[in-house]
Order: sequence, then structure tokens, then C-alpha cells
Amino acid sequence: MSTAEELDALRSSVRTALSRDASWDVLCSQIGVAALAVPEEHGGLGAGLPELAVVAAEFGRVLSPLPFLSTSITALALADSPLAAKLTTGTVAWSGFSADESTVDGTDRFVLDGDTADLLLVVADSLYAVPTDQDGVRRTHSPTMDETRRLATVELRGVRASRVGDVDPSLRDQACVLLAAEQTGAMARAFEITLDYAKQRKQFGRAIGSFQAIKHRLAELYVLVETARSCVAEAAEDPSLAWVAKVHCSEAFTTVAAEMIQLHGGIGITWEHPAHRYFKRAHGSSLLFGAPHEHLRR
Repeated sequence: MSTAEELDALRSSVRTALSRDASWDVLCSQIGVAALAVPEEHGGLGAGLPELAVVAAEFGRVLSPLPFLSTSITALALADSPLAAKLTTGTVAWSGFSADESTVDGTDRFVLDGDTADLLLVVADSLYAVPTDQDGVRRTHSPTMDETRRLATVELRGVRASRVGDVDPSLRDQACVLLAAEQTGAMARAFEITLDYAKQRKQFGRAIGSFQAIKHRLAELYVLVETARSCVAEAAEDPSLAWVAKVHCSEAFTTVAAEMIQLHGGIGITWEHPAHRYFKRAHGSSLLFGAPHEHLRR
């Protein structure tokens, strides 16, 4: 378990690298982002959910299209497999597949980085690794409104696959924790941009942030961001609370992104301003790994 100082240092390193538009290869070589969740016995860093959540939040802040979320989930799925040692980019296809001895069939849509990941894992009766360089594997990019999120349709027709092991029943919960952390980083940045604008934009000779109605709305957004951070911190320590983080962070991010557009006025609906990107990411990410209402039943 990392100390607060170590988590701050990790956060700072990742933020600095992302501010320089570092490539995935650079982030892997300098910070080891692909190996963070890989167990130490397989050559990784053996990071836990608290460390992964810190990094996910930084990727969320800048709406990075790099495959950190999908690769980290893959590493968590491979915790007991030597395949983890070779991981560079990976993804998990969660549903729609059936296995028969050493072959897999099925289709899953909206798979994170499904058309570019080097390692493809599919969930059937167990967890299977599928070589992507064989006939019967079709991976098609799925265009979405959110250009910062890469999704794909994965179709498998009688393809060879090797059984990796049983599916960890907590894997989806861990995925939800990392997604919630990413959402929290994004909504925190959206709030910062909005707050800065409210301090600078003037109406009637005064900054709009000085008006009581705007102050109240900004205060409500601040509460949403801070409670989201608390949810993620608790869920990272106890993944059984993942559904709390998934529901709250999805709804909070959607609210913050919508208010970001409203409080920016006319400029908030322009293509040049980043507000629309945060709005699209908020709505798209809320549906990953199950919509909030599905988790609310738990």
C-alpha cells in the first residue's frame, strides 16, 4: 500500500507526462503504466486499486484516448497468469461469447480499444485469451460521438483460444472503480475550467462568479466532485462498494459536464471549447460496465 506522499508523486509524474502529450510507449517506458497492475512475480509493479485509481484520474483529466483503462483491467484479469508479463495493451470483452473446448464464438459491442489491443481476453464460462492474427477474428472500430474514447465490435467465429483461468467475480467491480476514478478526474478538471471562467467573465462590470446564484451552482458542483473523490477512495480500498462509486460518479460527472456548458454561456456550445468533449465523455462513460440504474439495484 502506497503512502500519501507516494501517491502524490505518482500523480505528479503522470500529470507531467500527459501535459507533454507523451505517447503510450513513453508512458510505459518512463512510468510503467502498462505494468502497474501486473503482479511483481510476472515482472510488473504490483500496484493495487488505490494506485491505479490515481493514474486513471489523471488520464480522465485530459480525456486521454490512450488505452490505460482497458489495459489495467486486462492486467487485473491476468493476476495469476504468466501472460501478464507480456502485456503492452489489452482489453476484455465481457459478454456474448460461448466456449467449446478450445474455440470461442460470439460477438460483443462497445469493447474498449477492442480493435487495437494486442491482447484480447473474452469472458465465456471461463476467461480465454484469443490470438487476434487468425481467421475468424473480426474487430471493427465503432464510431461514437465521443472522439476521445475508442470502442469496437469484436466478432469471433470458431477461433482458437486458450483458457486463462476462472473469471474473478470481482473483476467487473474493479473495472467500475477505475472507471469511476477516471470520471472523477474528468469532472474535477471540468469544474476547474468552469470556476476559472466564472472568475474572469464579467457581466455588468462584475465577474459572474460573484453573483449569488452562480456561487450556489458552483458550490453544488464542488460538493459533487469532492463526494465523488470520497466514493472512489473508499471503493479502491473496498471494491464491494464499486457500485456506489459507479452510480454516484456517473451521475455527478453528467451533472458537472452539463453545468459546465450552461455556465460558459454561448462559448460553451462551440466546437472549439472543450466543454462538449467532457459532456460526451460523461454520457458515454456512464454506460460502460452497466448503466447506473443497473448498479442501483445492488
